[in-house]
Amino acid sequence: MHELDKGAIMPEYASTSRRRAASAAVQLRVMRMLGCVLALLLWNSAGAQSYPIRPIRMIVPYAAGGGVDIVARTLAQELSKRLGQSVFVENKPGAGSNIGSDAVAKAQPDGYTLLMASPANAINATLYAKMPYNPSRDLVPIGLVGSVPSVLIAHPAVAAKSATELATLAKSKPGTLTYGTGGNGTSEHLSAEMFKSAAGVDLVHVPYKGGSAVLTDLVAGQISVMFVNQISAVPLVKSGKVKALAVASEKRSPALPEVATFIEQGFPDFRVSVWWGVMGPANIPKEIVAALASAEMKERLEALTAQPIGGTPELFAAFFGDELVRWARVVQASGAKVD
Repeated sequence: MHELDKGAIMPEYASTSRRRAASAAVQLRVMRMLGCVLALLLWNSAGAQSYPIRPIRMIVPYAAGGGVDIVARTLAQELSKRLGQSVFVENKPGAGSNIGSDAVAKAQPDGYTLLMASPANAINATLYAKMPYNPSRDLVPIGLVGSVPSVLIAHPAVAAKSATELATLAKSKPGTLTYGTGGNGTSEHLSAEMFKSAAGVDLVHVPYKGGSAVLTDLVAGQISVMFVNQISAVPLVKSGKVKALAVASEKRSPALPEVATFIEQGFPDFRVSVWWGVMGPANIPKEIVAALASAEMKERLEALTAQPIGGTPELFAAFFGDELVRWARVVQASGAKVD
């Protein structure tokens, strides 16, 4: 295993305020606000009373219950209210998000099929030897919703209260501690491989077919630790079902102020963020693509002291291009590959 680029995942151009993790409650308010603006602009920019005339699908390429699913359902609720038309989430898991993403890539570009995208859409371009679709050519970025830091969590029985203590424990029991992920090559898998490389430890990978199943088994004590996005981590940490060992942000998260960052614990530049964005099929009308560009949105988000990574389709496109390059480096360094 080659040493991974521990700073590769965090966007270099993200400002300090953007790296600052919002609390789970504030983050969900941000998602709702974005949903409102997306709905209004979809309605107004379409330029016709005939849109929409039927329900809109928002495809989540993962099983229900995970972070991507939670964000998608929040957006869908707001879209439904504003459009006066049903917007329903359809879970199409499989092949590390490729099945659901491919369904959107091959859908009619009419604004009625959208994708809740995530880092996997950038990771898979390098991870898979053969892709059913081309993420750069067959999908168009509409709006980047937001991001949260990843959190390293453990079952309460694990004899470690921090990432540093976990490293010490793993060295004393090489090959016995397990970490779960939503599948080979997922962001949580690559994050764990980064930790293994940085700490010089041996953890056993247990891949699942989705992040929600990993959380269930972690709570049950079937696996030892996992990396997960903050939205999914906070309720479990607050309830005592799991414990947080470290947050992969530059500064401590307001949602988990008692949890030290990886940087504080001696892992310089260990930052991992999970992002979500709305994409559609290539050739979707530009009027519909103009989704999240709003001065009012910027003001409201600043009032909440939380911002999405980018607002306009152009910014999302630039961000996604950088993510393709960044994750390619991480995948290549990890040696991960899926045929």
